[in-house]
Amino acid sequence: MTTTAPETGKRARRGGVMSSAGLYLATSVAALLFLVPFYLIVRNALSTDPEITGENWKFFPADIQWGNLTEPFDDPTVDFGRSMWNSLVVGVLHTAGTLFVCSLAGYALARIPYRHADKVFYAVLVTLMVPAAVTFVPSFVLVSSLGWVDSYRGLIVPGLFSGFTCFLFRQYFLGFPRELEEAARVDGLGYWGAYWRVVVPNSLNFFAAIATITFINGWNAFLWPLVIGQDPSAWTVQVALSSYMTNQTVNYHLIFMATAISILPLLFVFLFLQRWLVQGIAQTGIKG
Repeated sequence: MTTTAPETGKRARRGGVMSSAGLYLATSVAALLFLVPFYLIVRNALSTDPEITGENWKFFPADIQWGNLTEPFDDPTVDFGRSMWNSLVVGVLHTAGTLFVCSLAGYALARIPYRHADKVFYAVLVTLMVPAAVTFVPSFVLVSSLGWVDSYRGLIVPGLFSGFTCFLFRQYFLGFPRELEEAARVDGLGYWGAYWRVVVPNSLNFFAAIATITFINGWNAFLWPLVIGQDPSAWTVQVALSSYMTNQTVNYHLIFMATAISILPLLFVFLFLQRWLVQGIAQTGIKG
């Protein structure tokens, strides 16, 4: 018995509806799982320590502790406000410097004709295979010899170049329309002029995407700031958070409240740049 065309169309529609429903269900479950850690942070930040560690779990505390909001800034042992400022300065300057250095390197590898360009590019890729821990000791010795310990220079300069970011910029610039650069050279611009006046203004989406990822990584950095920021005045927010947990005491609600506050700048950056982040990742051009 043959199946008529209308019946086939109905089955196809039903299959499409079921597929869409399954996709939405899977996406909803994934979103809920993603939000669980943030719920726990907010819930515990507004609770007392007995409510956090008690056996009787409540979805939300019966008596919300709004006073916990100011406790990280009132703690005399840790200058949390200063650590937030240090992280902001380091994050912004590190992001700006990385974009400038790596975009120039990526543009040079993609556009400037040089017979050893491929060898230089392969050398950059080799740096991706070297564990970061291997370079910690020589980097610290160099920074210490320059007198950059407990300074913004020591926190920022050693991490300005990223082999992976350089790789992404090179791949993106390989797919950038050459016609725009050729028109710029007809007008008398060199490589620098074409890069600064033509390439950068037409690549803001990609720059914004890389800036978002770089800022988040810089804000969340812990080991290098811990090594360089030996004085509490040079601590970043991640180092300050670690100081709330000692061998003697663990102030749970203070840790969660400070964590919630430290997430706010990242949340703002992500919400503000999420459209450019998605577009930029789609334009990475990892091909060819």
